[in-house]
Amino acid sequence: MPRAQIKDERTYRALRREGAGKEKAARIANKAAATSRKAVGRSGGKAGTYEDQTKEQIYAQARKVGIEGRSKMTKDQLIRALRSR
Repeated sequence: MPRAQIKDERTYRALRREGAGKEKAARIANKAAATSRKAVGRSGGKAGTYEDQTKEQIYAQARKVGIEGRSKMTKDQLIRALRSR
C-alpha cells in the first residue's frame, strides 16, 4: 500500500535499493510519477560530485546536516556518510 507522501512506490523502492536516501528517493519518485525517471534525471542540478570537492567543502556539508564524528573522518568516510543520509 503506497504511503501518502510517495506517489510512485515502485520507483521509490527501486531507488532505495540502489542506495538513495529516503528524502532523495521520495523526491525523485514523486517527480517521476508525473513524467518519467529519465526526464527527472535530465532536469537535475549542476552540482559536481563529492569527489570533485575538497575535504573542507565536504566537511562543511557534513556539519550542515549534523553528521556525528565527522572531525575524525577521512574524505572518503565523509562522502559515504553523506550519501547514506
